[in-house]
Amino acid sequence: MASIREIKRRKVSITSTQQITKAMKLVATAKLQKAKAAAVSTRPYFQTIHHTISSILAQSEGVSHPMLEEREGKKILYLVMTSNRGLAGGYNSNIGKLVMNHRAENNIRPEDEKVYAVGKRGAEYLRKRGANITETYHDALDDPTYDKAIELSRLILDLYMEKEIDQVYIAYTHFQSTLTQEPKLMKVMPVQPEEFDDQEEETTSVMNFEPSPEEVLNQILPKYLSSVIYGALKESVASEHGARMTAMDSATNNANDMIDKLALQYNRARQASITQEITEIVGGAEALQ
Repeated sequence: MASIREIKRRKVSITSTQQITKAMKLVATAKLQKAKAAAVSTRPYFQTIHHTISSILAQSEGVSHPMLEEREGKKILYLVMTSNRGLAGGYNSNIGKLVMNHRAENNIRPEDEKVYAVGKRGAEYLRKRGANITETYHDALDDPTYDKAIELSRLILDLYMEKEIDQVYIAYTHFQSTLTQEPKLMKVMPVQPEEFDDQEEETTSVMNFEPSPEEVLNQILPKYLSSVIYGALKESVASEHGARMTAMDSATNNANDMIDKLALQYNRARQASITQEITEIVGGAEALQ
């Protein structure tokens, strides 16, 4: 059994750690409210862009655009969104595993991939496992603005149009609720027309596109890409705070359980020490008689 001094020292250490986790939980909770509101506010814009593309594809059979055409090549770009900080449970590792599984299932070689990492933790995770980290944009998480999403989308679109990449995937975490965040790997280029099939039946009015459906798509598809990136950034930030709040709450509760157990051990050790002292006193008294 550990000594009274050792138990007391460990109890003080865990209590100190509990105070830190409790403070981090409160900070994450405060940030979550703002991040959650920001994530929810981006969804109507994305839905509008989504519905507009659906209308064009539904009423323009055989429409052609480079961003809609499947390519035979296997050069892939992953845009991976994690966090710059840890202590968020499995938030970062879940995204990393999702990307690594996709690479393994499709036999993607490092020379055939580019990884744009948004978040230091994800970049470290993938680099250690042999992924080809070509660019990092960690500052995009500090203040995820639409301008940063546009900048990223332009870089990706230039690579795609120059045929340096054939497919683009975004790995991010979808914010469902405070306690639930779902890691996702979304293929964004080439744009999949079947993703918009669920809205075709809602389109009842006839629309004319000037000068042509292709030209309209040429204007709106880049906005679709930037809106997806912007939405993924906002969702990821909200998910990070939600995951950290949950992880810190669990850590605080675990620390409380450990403190209770240590208090019980301390009382038992103290009682054993007192009993031993009494026994020694009685034994000594008997020896003198």
